[in-house]
Amino acid sequence: MKTIKLLLSLALVMALAFNAEAHEGHDHGPPLAVSVALDGQDNLWRVSVKDGFVLVDKATASSPLVFSAPKKLNQQAHKVGTDGDARPKMAIAKNGNIYVTWTQALPTPYSGYIWFSRSTDGGKTFSQPSIVHQDRAEITHRFDGLAVSPSGRIYVAWVDKRDLIAAKKAKQAYEGAAIYYAFSDDAGASFSPERKVADSSCECCRIAIMANEQGDAVMMWRHLFDGGVRDHAMAKVSVNATNPTIHRASFGNWKIDACPHHGPAIARGGDWGYHMAWFDGGDKAGLFYARMDGEAWVSSPAKRFGDANSQAGHPALISDGEQVWLAWKEMTETASLIKLAKSNDGGRSWDAPIVIKQTKGKSDYPQLLLKEAKAYLAWNTESDGFVWLKVAL
Repeated sequence: MKTIKLLLSLALVMALAFNAEAHEGHDHGPPLAVSVALDGQDNLWRVSVKDGFVLVDKATASSPLVFSAPKKLNQQAHKVGTDGDARPKMAIAKNGNIYVTWTQALPTPYSGYIWFSRSTDGGKTFSQPSIVHQDRAEITHRFDGLAVSPSGRIYVAWVDKRDLIAAKKAKQAYEGAAIYYAFSDDAGASFSPERKVADSSCECCRIAIMANEQGDAVMMWRHLFDGGVRDHAMAKVSVNATNPTIHRASFGNWKIDACPHHGPAIARGGDWGYHMAWFDGGDKAGLFYARMDGEAWVSSPAKRFGDANSQAGHPALISDGEQVWLAWKEMTETASLIKLAKSNDGGRSWDAPIVIKQTKGKSDYPQLLLKEAKAYLAWNTESDGFVWLKVAL
């Protein structure tokens, strides 16, 4: 019976993924997919989408949330990716600059452009949006990831199918899509020509990305390995190196000829490396966590979290020294809920997970933010609105 339940839950996960892919770019009321970020002035900033417009608003993070009137970033409405793993992204630099990216869904199925806008005056005004990539073919440029380093370097990464299309024209084999990125060293006034990180990425899973003190970016994505296996890969990207080394990060050996719409999460783990969390739908399906050594690029044994029968997935990670918080979403017959586990020793051991919030109706994926060494949950829901919750653990 347990095996049957597991198979049914996985079938539902895949059905939701396929449904998201089929409806990419079509709005059915205001989408729930949002991104949030904190600045150094106790402001919680939020980017959302409504009626084809990308909107930015803010609220005081330490008070009951009352959001300001939203600012429109695009003056002409267009279809914005908000289904599955797609959503607008936001990052805030140490100097208070606010950066936003999003994917415009184009008429050709599964095609898109990555747009960028910035504010250099604390959110009072935002720049006219511009397309990040120089390639303007109406093909896949989607599932953008955004990060800014402590020194101010901006990275934008995305899933790109230019190499797949070129291979087809040359009648050559090519699996999946590719990961590309561009960077800016002038606070987003301009971006470098795009560079390729890796071939054979999954076509529609989000990219986890962060930027370190040295100005490098670390990316994690679902990758197509030999034999049709969809596990995860990582790479450290430096603007001074053109061929980043690809490292395998997970070993679930999930063979499936489809895209799960289920990307990973990463967080800084101190001098030794990175925390990772991901969903695996293989023989031992579920949500997993591991540590990745940032020098040897060897991962620790994966630890399972959550209830696979309740569709545990879509993880969020955040760390502060030895403290690590991991949140994820589960589903019951009547509610969506967010579970959270905490480690006080850098991910070596974990407290028992607890339910920190639940809601009826539709809901977004969880996001975790750090404020004064405390973790906060940001979660957009249909029934209860936008949830901003200090985590008790």
